[in-house]
Amino acid sequence: MAQALVRFLANQYVERDGTESRFFAGCLGIFGHGNVAGLGEALFAARDAFRLTTARSEQGMVHIACGYARMRDRLATFACTSSIGPGATNMLTGAALATVNRLPVLLLPGDVFASRVPDPVLQQLEVPSQGDVSVNDAFRAVSRYFDRVQRPEQIVPAALAAMRVLTSPADTGAVTLALPQDAQTEAFDVPAEFVEKRVWRVERRVPEPAALARAVALLRAARRPLIVAGGGAIYSGATDALRRFVDASGIPVAETQAGKGSLPYDHPLSLGAIGATGTLAANRIARDADLVIGIGTRWTDFTTASKTAFARPEVRFVNVNVAEADAGKHSAVAIVADARLAIEALAAAGTRVADAYRAEATRLHDEWDREVDRLYALGHAPLPAQSEVIGAVNAVTGPRDVVVCAAGSMPGDLHKLWRTRDPKGYHVEYGYSCMGYEIAGAIGVKMAAPDREVYSLVGDGSYLMLSSELVTALQEAIRITVV
Repeated sequence: MAQALVRFLANQYVERDGTESRFFAGCLGIFGHGNVAGLGEALFAARDAFRLTTARSEQGMVHIACGYARMRDRLATFACTSSIGPGATNMLTGAALATVNRLPVLLLPGDVFASRVPDPVLQQLEVPSQGDVSVNDAFRAVSRYFDRVQRPEQIVPAALAAMRVLTSPADTGAVTLALPQDAQTEAFDVPAEFVEKRVWRVERRVPEPAALARAVALLRAARRPLIVAGGGAIYSGATDALRRFVDASGIPVAETQAGKGSLPYDHPLSLGAIGATGTLAANRIARDADLVIGIGTRWTDFTTASKTAFARPEVRFVNVNVAEADAGKHSAVAIVADARLAIEALAAAGTRVADAYRAEATRLHDEWDREVDRLYALGHAPLPAQSEVIGAVNAVTGPRDVVVCAAGSMPGDLHKLWRTRDPKGYHVEYGYSCMGYEIAGAIGVKMAAPDREVYSLVGDGSYLMLSSELVTALQEAIRITVV
């Protein structure tokens, strides 16, 4: 079964907009009791066709996969395999991070014997009231799809179901296939088509005409509209369409953590970060907005400042999102559609804000830009302020370089202060805000984009929590800069 699974993974492809690419860049693994004799042997045998990279920590390798997947706009990822017991549960935090951030990662933890003959084996959790439970059941709550493959022939429907979720823009997240160690090594008649090349088409869903008409009616009636760009605007490749829409309509743009970079920082209608970690420019416009157009955002509490950012009593929302649950938040007019296609459809309505409102947004943009200059050069002594460190790193980076961060006070300051010039230049994991993500995530970013320089900004707590993947970076000759 393990050999069939590896051949299957090596032959999975995705296609979007006519561009086809392999979905799995390989497998990240740490091997031991429960995955070395089955999946480990299969991966070693296929090492020339399917890349195998050993990591130092199970949590770290899932973070590497998440960094890679986000950098590749969720069109590629890694599989991650572990032993049973603590090896498997070490991946739980990474699984939660992937699911919260809607990032595809395939987890393949080893599991106890399906036959149960040698129970209880080393590292097996015994539950007296349930004989079919293992520690891998903990993955159910943090996975978008979970299955335990008890018989070798079950890998066929399980793997296909896993790929459906992994390649779905609306449903993606961590997918867990728990693999009992005896089932991994059992033979079965593998259908030839299971291991042949398979291409998964990534849909661009068009806006439903009635929903679009309702949104356009609100847009035409609005006097102070605001766009809030989330991660979906970047994953969809919608940033060029967004800029054309903004240039034509004059509607200003604020950005979530995941959406930062949707517009370059120096665009006159780019107001920067919004919400609890937002700029004065974005939050002042948000306070008086009469229409808020959310594009690819989950509307977390930091984005809405715990639902205080949009203070106008009659404010209305239009939400563009591939996920129906997110599109319906804030009693919005929901456009369940691809971000790029929805932006183009809204732009076709030809609306334009008043010149005075456009000028107000531009003035606030310029004021905040001057404030960033001031914060970059405080001259704080004896040690520089955090804003000065951010400014120094920003000054030495190129337009396509990437900054990576996740936890502590740094993400809040980066959200406000980092001058992003490229849609993929800002990589702050703030959905789960997981300490320890910064170095491992940066390795994944660099693996996905080796032509870019990658800077990991990490506090002492996060560094001490998970610095071990620096050894993986050295092992694989992956260059990142840690600040």
